[in-house]
Amino acid sequence: MGNMVAHNSIQCVIYDMDGLLLNTEPFYTEASQRIASRYGKVFDWTVKAHMIGKRAADSARIFTRAMDLPMTPEEYLSEREAVLESLFPQAEPMPGAVRLTEHLHNLGILQAVATSSDTRHFQLKTSRHQRWFSIFDCVVIGDDPEIRHGKPAPDIFLITAGRAGVSPSDCLVLEDSPVGVAAARAAGMLSVAVPDPHLDPKALEGAAQILGSLIEFDPAAWGLPPFQS
Repeated sequence: MGNMVAHNSIQCVIYDMDGLLLNTEPFYTEASQRIASRYGKVFDWTVKAHMIGKRAADSARIFTRAMDLPMTPEEYLSEREAVLESLFPQAEPMPGAVRLTEHLHNLGILQAVATSSDTRHFQLKTSRHQRWFSIFDCVVIGDDPEIRHGKPAPDIFLITAGRAGVSPSDCLVLEDSPVGVAAARAAGMLSVAVPDPHLDPKALEGAAQILGSLIEFDPAAWGLPPFQS
């Protein structure tokens, strides 16, 4: 679980989006299952665990290789895209996400979103949540031209800290994926993991804390203003 460290210099909380703020991961699973089943294959967690949190091109290569499908990564992505675009606007917030982010926003704590999603997907996923997403001080999206390498490289988190005007060591990252936790660590940031329950906790050993949901996150443990009961 990693020992809790009281950390009083957190200036900015950085959130991953997919599977952390918005419950979009089931859409990816559903789209991949639909494609796999056309070829009589079953898409399950042994493959999915290697795909989550990665950029589309990387996860597509993993999928087509692992599933041994007669299609290129590009063909898989274009088929998947059609399914995803119909599902994304239905995305709902993850439990505890709105409460936590609005609490910190109301108390003037800097907050940022750092998502591997590209701009088009980001717009579809957040289409019904414009007001909520407007509270974030900084949003960095996966196809941002400054991001040279996707997670687990630290690029997106370092760029986010720079745009938020804070030092990486003063940031706390909330993530759901092993590559996100690894990227935070590479950026010199502490992280709290809120993983899918299917995920092996060993994959998240770089996290300072592992939670079952954002409802369990205690701001006061990180030197942030506590929830008012």
